[in-house]
Amino acid sequence: MNILKEYIADGFTYSSDRTKIDIAYVHRIVSTQLYWAKGIPFDTVKRSVENSLSFGIYTNGQQVGFARLVTDYATFGYLADVFVDEQYRGRGLSKTLMEFIFGIDELKVFRRMVLVTRDAHTLYERYGFTSLKTPDTYMELHRPEVYSQT
Repeated sequence: MNILKEYIADGFTYSSDRTKIDIAYVHRIVSTQLYWAKGIPFDTVKRSVENSLSFGIYTNGQQVGFARLVTDYATFGYLADVFVDEQYRGRGLSKTLMEFIFGIDELKVFRRMVLVTRDAHTLYERYGFTSLKTPDTYMELHRPEVYSQT
């Protein structure tokens, strides 16, 4: 399933069209600048984009931001890999990206959405995210060194 939506604001286009994603750009940023995926292989990023509802931010034909939602398109979503290019930060693009994503009708019916963040709690709290209500019911298999072992 693919949800194709687009929104234009202040010279930036927000799109859920996966075919517009510049995977080489996303890989470069994610693998070198983002603490949660340093060293991630290109093919892993490519598969993650292809198998998620992926979002891009664009200006003048250039991608400047990204997010993806791992989802069953019915009840659940995991928001991941959200970033805005350093030179475009401070312009409210991440807020507009979140408004774009959470404004999509097909996503409003999900029973649960989750994400993991080390430092952007205030951004996500604006959109209804809270700390886990019952953290004792959640489990994880976390392999932070997996990309450095390949």
